[in-house]
Amino acid sequence: MKVMHIHFGKEGGAERFFVNLVNALHDRGVEQRMLIRPDRSWQKDAERCGVVYKGVFRRISLSRFILSARMNRILKEFRPDVIMSWQLRASRFMPDYGKARRISRLGDYPEHLGYYRHSETLVCITPDIAEKVRALGWQRGVEVIPNFTRAVPSAPIARDDLQTPADAFVVLGMGRFVKRKGFDTLIRAVSKLDNAYLWLLGDGPERENLEALSKELGLESRIRFPGWQTDAYAYLAAADAFAVTSLHEPLGNVCFEGWGAGKPTVSSRAEGPSWVMTDGQDALMVDCGNVDQLAAALGRLRDDAGLRQRLVDGGRHTLEHRFSEEAIAGAYLRLFGTGSSAP
Repeated sequence: MKVMHIHFGKEGGAERFFVNLVNALHDRGVEQRMLIRPDRSWQKDAERCGVVYKGVFRRISLSRFILSARMNRILKEFRPDVIMSWQLRASRFMPDYGKARRISRLGDYPEHLGYYRHSETLVCITPDIAEKVRALGWQRGVEVIPNFTRAVPSAPIARDDLQTPADAFVVLGMGRFVKRKGFDTLIRAVSKLDNAYLWLLGDGPERENLEALSKELGLESRIRFPGWQTDAYAYLAAADAFAVTSLHEPLGNVCFEGWGAGKPTVSSRAEGPSWVMTDGQDALMVDCGNVDQLAAALGRLRDDAGLRQRLVDGGRHTLEHRFSEEAIAGAYLRLFGTGSSAP
């Protein structure tokens, strides 16, 4: 089996899952090549799985035609069984190469289907997204295949490295710093908790606003911005709780990260987390943007060791039974080989 991936994403949960999947497929004997943006922090984690080409697709640019010609040469030499595009830009670039099955992965709700004119099958990460593409009039193949995490126990970073007391209650959030991730809600909630520290892993256009908010709330001494971290699990291992605070989240690979690292999780009732998580069983769920509910949930975790352990056990059970690597990688292999992910 040969798979050609086209991925023009930057940094975030979708990129972490891309690395997870190409590694899982590699471990199962799939030969892969990848076209990605230059200078990606996660490139080294994909390189063990196959040849990596670098390029940037721009719709109105001479470079688009140069990249297309280069892709055609790669396809003629590699002769893949499957071409898989990731994200909207990559799906626009999907070549009309009739000798391979052409699959596009949707990590969000599309506004229209114009990006996918060369795609045969859309892989949707939740049933809601699949319903949306059908409502938009998609007549070709649709499969629902969620994500998985490769989180493994990791040695924790030293809290001293982030100027955090050993006895502090540490909440960790991570993702791209954009408004839809709700990190401002998380900052406001942590400001209401005594002896609570917040580590926010990531970066993005909202960073200055988040830093200004922490200063406004007098939280500067209790919040840390370590930036993007390729080994997020070392930070998770040193934290006490994990928070997903998105206002809108189709699925969110981060939903699985806390569970995979063995941390109790609090999440907003955004679209994806509401499908993935069960309140009181594997996470504590709060309304999107509700500071008081979030602060109360984090306070419960801080004060109740038994609750923390029940949520950790529940999260591990959900991962193993609904979102395991074996199940998700197997679904992709069946799709690649037969055109359907059904067992």
